[in-house]
Amino acid sequence: MSRSRTSPVMLWMTLLGATVLAITPLPTAAEPFRPPFLTMAVIYWSMMWPRLCGLLTAFICGIILDILHGGLLGQHALSLVVVSFLTVRFHLQIRIFPLWQLTATATLLMAIDTFFVFWSDGIAGYPIGGLARWAPVLAGGISWAPVMALLDSLRLRAENRRKRFA
Repeated sequence: MSRSRTSPVMLWMTLLGATVLAITPLPTAAEPFRPPFLTMAVIYWSMMWPRLCGLLTAFICGIILDILHGGLLGQHALSLVVVSFLTVRFHLQIRIFPLWQLTATATLLMAIDTFFVFWSDGIAGYPIGGLARWAPVLAGGISWAPVMALLDSLRLRAENRRKRFA
């Protein structure tokens, strides 16, 4: 069965869940260590279902995140589009990496996302540096394997359900 016929419901539900996790309040001490869940979800879905989750999906998710955070309109949209472009461009190579290389690649993509947000904050005049900026990248790198395993199981369940009822 081709992936193009797969229902996008699972994709949008996980992106919605990642958005909720991105805006859920955390204690002040834990806030800098929140993994970039939406970026991780966009990386995963752009890698596994590049026809369903591409640049437009990343742009929509980024605009929604910008609106919910109340920051510069378009900064997360730009960073997620760049990350999605790189993931879709190299998705066939990335998918066959062993887990440690896949984790390193996803961490690098999360760092690129963080850099673009940092860059746009700097242009706007309010840069934030140090641990508060880069701790989410480290937290995302550490949590990539369990998040990927969860999304893999959801994707496989959705694909198998679709095959059973087709």
